Amino acid sequence: MVGSSYSFCHVYISFLLVAMLLLLGPYSAYSSDQKVTVSLYYETLCPYCANFIVNSLVKVFEKGLISIVDLRLIPWGNGWIQSDGSLSCQHGPDECLLNAIEACAINVYPDVNRHFRFVYCIERLTLEGRHNEWGSCFGEAKMGSSPVDCYNKGNGYMLERKFAGETARLNPPRRFVPWVVVDGQALQEDFQNFVSYICRAYRGSQIPEACTSLPSTIDSFEENSENSVCYAGELNNSTSFRH
Repeated sequence: MVGSSYSFCHVYISFLLVAMLLLLGPYSAYSSDQKVTVSLYYETLCPYCANFIVNSLVKVFEKGLISIVDLRLIPWGNGWIQSDGSLSCQHGPDECLLNAIEACAINVYPDVNRHFRFVYCIERLTLEGRHNEWGSCFGEAKMGSSPVDCYNKGNGYMLERKFAGETARLNPPRRFVPWVVVDGQALQEDFQNFVSYICRAYRGSQIPEACTSLPSTIDSFEENSENSVCYAGELNNSTSFRH
């Protein structure tokens, strides 16, 4: 008798648990404030990457959008690894250096609010034709010289090789930079419309102001002209870098 009552209670409790999971599961999945992963694959001296970072990507930090975004910056772009292990860059030795310096800043200062200020500063200087003044960005971003130490120890080279591997594994393969991926979806030529993709990918309940005024559908896009991106395979004063 006792065993039968226990069995009945066990079955009843199990039934209640299943019912609760069925009722609460969908609610918890859609109400949890899961961030949207946004990955930017770029190279430091591509003028179109610099323009995108300074004049477009900065919108991630406006109207609360960053609260729902996990922003990842991958400074490798259209570089490649030579057979001897050296790294080659599309825009010459300065790009190899700055790719590695930015990679170090991202690694040493993982808080996106900190390292983005540094990256933004360098890319703004690129647009102004003053990238050689990149050292001033440490003060502007209020960070120490740890990224330089990282670079001098050879860690920048290792980080760049890591980013090279990640970039090579993109599916579909990146054809140019800037190359933007939102929650696994490559935006390809529509990268300037990234805010709309972020807002539509978000499944949380805390909708930021940046998303409340967007249209209900993503407008069709016109492909960028060949002068608006840096294409893979184009050589422009390329050089090798090995640390």
